[in-house]
Amino acid sequence: MEKKSKIYNIRHSLAHILAYAILKIDPEAKLGIGPVIENGFFYDFILKKPINELEKVEDLMREIIRQKLDFKGKKITFQEAKKIFKDQPFKLELLEDLKKYGTTDFNEILKIKNKEKKPKKVEKVTIYQVGEFIDLCRGGHVKNTKEVPIDAFKLVSISGAYWRGNEKNPQMTRIYGLAFLNKKELEDYLEKIKEAKERDHRKLGEELEIFKIIDEIGPGLPLFLPKGAILRRIVENFITELQEKFGYEPIWIPHITKRKLYEISGHIEKYDALFPPLKLEDEEYYLKPMNCPHFMMLYKSQIRSYKDLPIRWTCTTTVYRYEKSGELSGLTRVRALTQDDCHIFLREDQIEEEIDLILKMIKIVYKTFGFNEFWARVSVHDPSMKEKYIGEPKVWRKAESILKKLVKSHNLKYKIGIGEAAFYGPKIDFMFKDVLKREWQLSTVQLDMNLPKRFNLTYIDKDGKEKNPIVIHRAILGSTERFLGILIEHYGGNFPFWLSPIQIAILPISENHLDYAKKLFEILKEKKFRIKIFEPKETVSKRIFLAEKEKIPEILVVGDKEKKEGTVSLREKGKKEIKEMKLDDLIEYFLNLIPKF
Repeated sequence: MEKKSKIYNIRHSLAHILAYAILKIDPEAKLGIGPVIENGFFYDFILKKPINELEKVEDLMREIIRQKLDFKGKKITFQEAKKIFKDQPFKLELLEDLKKYGTTDFNEILKIKNKEKKPKKVEKVTIYQVGEFIDLCRGGHVKNTKEVPIDAFKLVSISGAYWRGNEKNPQMTRIYGLAFLNKKELEDYLEKIKEAKERDHRKLGEELEIFKIIDEIGPGLPLFLPKGAILRRIVENFITELQEKFGYEPIWIPHITKRKLYEISGHIEKYDALFPPLKLEDEEYYLKPMNCPHFMMLYKSQIRSYKDLPIRWTCTTTVYRYEKSGELSGLTRVRALTQDDCHIFLREDQIEEEIDLILKMIKIVYKTFGFNEFWARVSVHDPSMKEKYIGEPKVWRKAESILKKLVKSHNLKYKIGIGEAAFYGPKIDFMFKDVLKREWQLSTVQLDMNLPKRFNLTYIDKDGKEKNPIVIHRAILGSTERFLGILIEHYGGNFPFWLSPIQIAILPISENHLDYAKKLFEILKEKKFRIKIFEPKETVSKRIFLAEKEKIPEILVVGDKEKKEGTVSLREKGKKEIKEMKLDDLIEYFLNLIPKF
């Protein structure tokens, strides 16, 4: 049996202890499964008695732990197991699957049903007992409950979950718990969760008037208020200017296309997030879920020479994906997402140079936005799931070996993600850590040797013969909406000066200073700064509070002295220190807060 880590064994043991405690409260409860998850565990139940207070369940779990009970595992026959779990229908279902398929993993069972894999032969099953509680389980437990830190776990939530994730199955009650090696780790994590809630982009997006989700328009379709529109324009303009500096050329593509295009690309067959088609003049049209087929057809519209390559085309454009409503979340999971999409058409001998250029851009972008920790996931295909992909196995192996070689040559920290590839090619996904050390997948670089053949894309090589180009699909931000959601949480809404929708607040002390404030406004506006005047309808201290509530990074207070001397009193958000500055010095100071690349 695979050896598990100490924390894994503690979390798995707590899942069993939770089920034991629930059965003490509700002896007629029906048990689902109780796996270890990131930072904790959960267990699924069908309950006769509703659980209203998780603290009482926690107390009962601690009583069980204090009894210093052994975890005892043993192998038994299917017949013996059925007797033990005769009143537990979900356990009996799992036993049937184990006997028939040799696994309880639903995806593995589907492969066996589709004759992609052969079932394993299982003669006996493993059970574990702690006190009076017995569960069907492969193991990974502490030897005795005394090894479970009594103050390092917490039950945190109750939710609904369908048995085995299938909405046709019964809905169960899922109880989630956190568990760590000691009390401090738990407290640190709870503090991080608390801070994450304060930074939640959905909460801050509402408070700072950045975006709205409006029911009459539809879930997953965010609308941006003026501050949000300014923020996304800053981000998208930054990427556009950087790309043009590195030799990328803009194109523009429409948002719908005939069905034929997605038959050629394979999306009709392989992609499951297409919106239903529109019927126009006896033709089916689709909202585009991605941009690559449009890029391919534009490339194909002219004869290309090897001297023309690489061709680097980019387009910041919105795509539409029919995500399930239960999976939508603010800006981070939407149905309308805007991509800084780029496709590079190139020869095989140009791959390394082009990916070098992309990596250079990725490092510039994320350093500028304040993300410095990242690693790469090389996402490859799963050879056991041939139906998921297009193209020949040898083409896949070649593309994957190129990407693996590149991450090694760049000394990047990387992991291999089996089964994570796009249906047309392998990719490098870049995983970044935010200020709370949470990981986000942002940039993607995909190496495609399959779609160019499907679209019959060619170029004339040196020898006068036609060859298929290779295509690199690349997005640095991934999607504007998702990136903005992450950015809001990374900064907690306290954007640096260059990103702030409103950069400067001007506060005239009284009506006598309003003309001077307006003069400052015009001078700074001419320099392309974003400014708001807080007119003297409230006290200065109240207006400073309002400006800081809007998270405006720089506050200028002007009164008699400033008006007379042509100066300002500068107060940076969150600081009490006041700086007296001349206007020319102030402008230079602000310009130095804008990053150069």
